[in-house]
Amino acid sequence: MTELIKITDPGLPDAKNALKRAAEILKNGGLVVMPTETVYGLGGNGLDENAAKKIYEAKGRPADNPLILHIEKPEDAEKYCHTSPLYFALAKAFMPGPLTVIMPKKDIVPLTVTAGLDTVAVRCPEHKVANALIHEAGIPIAAPSANLSGKPSPTNAKYVLEDMDGRVDMIIDGGECEIGLESTIVMIKNDSLTLLRPGAVTYDALSLVCVKVTIDDKVIRMLKENEKPLSPGMKYKHYAPNTPLVLLDGEENRQIEFIKNEMKTKKCAILCYDEEKDTLNHKNAFLIPIGMRDDLASHAKKLFTALRDADKLSCDIIYAHLPPMSGLGLALYNRMIRAAAHTILKV
Repeated sequence: MTELIKITDPGLPDAKNALKRAAEILKNGGLVVMPTETVYGLGGNGLDENAAKKIYEAKGRPADNPLILHIEKPEDAEKYCHTSPLYFALAKAFMPGPLTVIMPKKDIVPLTVTAGLDTVAVRCPEHKVANALIHEAGIPIAAPSANLSGKPSPTNAKYVLEDMDGRVDMIIDGGECEIGLESTIVMIKNDSLTLLRPGAVTYDALSLVCVKVTIDDKVIRMLKENEKPLSPGMKYKHYAPNTPLVLLDGEENRQIEFIKNEMKTKKCAILCYDEEKDTLNHKNAFLIPIGMRDDLASHAKKLFTALRDADKLSCDIIYAHLPPMSGLGLALYNRMIRAAAHTILKV
């Protein structure tokens, strides 16, 4: 049985008791789902190779996909990996927060956590509940997103329960996640950074801290056959609904006309801008507004829930606008092309 508890303020007496029980589960090799500011994480003891195996099993996740170690304070990274001045510059600018940094690992971190790599990803979450749980447990928490492998990451406890009920020991409901997309992932090499997964900490923000920032080409392309992922979220198809998702590229007026024509013969779920709701209203259209056209933060926060909600409509197809590839748009682009298995239609 999976226990579901709600914690909004970790300082309350009942919350403290619940966090103590959750910490004991983790220390004894069990699994606890925790809220973070990005998405919900499926947590296990990051120093226990068997706990890591349980995480992969609970998700149905390939063992070649590395996990992220969640730590209480940025300086705790020194216990688990070989840090550098650049890491501490990043920590000063962005931690606690939605940034994950990959560095050479120390022997204390099992290879099951790093998927056999000699590097480890570390992150210091900003969410009060996640931070309180890490503190109480006294161990780093290895945690990928708390969804079945390949499905959209959960940003609320309802969808965590849908995927993880019976697969984990406890789920902590901390409400809706603030950001809605997984953390930015960078790898340090000497005095330069490689951006492996874009997120709320953008390329431009990273460039203010490090002069040499390179965007890995796999951010927007598919992994080649037998190519090993260096970080989570690099698979060809990921974050995907069961219903086929098609991303529309081209002038917005032409996209609208295309969707209207599709509605004549198909039952369509449409991730639309708020301004489009009246224009796209049709008996065959199931509209899922994701915010105003230029509000990328709203699009990010609502994306994964919108994809899951669209799946429940039993539509023939899901249409969405292809996002821009700048600022936070790059993170949306990265998630959406994988959710759509790189299906982009120029109209």
